[in-house]
Amino acid sequence: MAKQLIIMLLPLLLLLFILSEVVEGTKKSYGVYDKNSVKLFVFGDSYADTGNFMGSPSYKQPYGITFPGKPAGRFSDGRVLTDYIGVFQTLTNGPNMTVQIDSLEKLIKQNVYTKQDLQSSVALVVNSGNDYTAFLVNNRSITEIKSFTTSLINQLSINVQRIHNLGINKVAIGLLEPIGCLPEITLVTFHLSCVDLLNLVSEDHNKLLLQTVLQLNQQQVGKSVYVTLDLYNAFLSTIKTMQKKHDENSTLMNPLKSCCEGDGLTNTCGKVDDNGEKKYSLCEKPKLSFFWDNVHPSQNGWHAVYTLLQSSLHQLNYR
Repeated sequence: MAKQLIIMLLPLLLLLFILSEVVEGTKKSYGVYDKNSVKLFVFGDSYADTGNFMGSPSYKQPYGITFPGKPAGRFSDGRVLTDYIGVFQTLTNGPNMTVQIDSLEKLIKQNVYTKQDLQSSVALVVNSGNDYTAFLVNNRSITEIKSFTTSLINQLSINVQRIHNLGINKVAIGLLEPIGCLPEITLVTFHLSCVDLLNLVSEDHNKLLLQTVLQLNQQQVGKSVYVTLDLYNAFLSTIKTMQKKHDENSTLMNPLKSCCEGDGLTNTCGKVDDNGEKKYSLCEKPKLSFFWDNVHPSQNGWHAVYTLLQSSLHQLNYR
């Protein structure tokens, strides 16, 4: 019965997912972090964006209230982990991952980065589910998702190999988070549990991605170029721990609810009307939340996820 209810409400779930994805706009095609001559090249979406698009809703209140204390373009109350676009063309008019890699290639040809820069650098590739949103909103049947996943992973494989061929010897690839746990999706369960039917999409995606990464590394001689970051289980583990604490103490934040909630179905976090009146509400303690808005984790959420990913991140060290 529960499964039938979810299937019946799937169009509503997709509408909610689409509304939040469309408003985010476009981002700069890559990011660079430079410390001790090691650069980080980021290819991805709003899960890592640190403020590359000045027209973004994330430059409005109340984003950034925890860090840096004002809106700074991050889709969170504070620090984030990843950035917003996708592998294929998605619902925004921003550059997809292929275009992002094209941009880096142009900079290399312009000698902005040297061969040594690239060899000592790390690339982070993140895909947080925007391709699936675009797939479903284009009136494709949910029964076609498995074949779409195959084509998506094939393109992702081409992309990460291309990044490596540009001279970057370490490439970290994020697994897909459990999309059935996003607050806009758990609305159908009254934020009591994740929607397992949609989490299966993430599981199938990740299974195929892990197989692909294994095959890619087997093609390397004496080195492991590609590393995966298990966002899926890091999300689930953190949510489970926070749910247990919430069950024991109801005054604590429910991890499946967003801290910043829009009023009604059409309003989003940060929305105001023509008179400047807020059309959203905030939780009492943002620093204790897991999700900041309907899609993005809070700084507290990302910190918990990062803590669980540390063993994977150690694999990126140059020795």
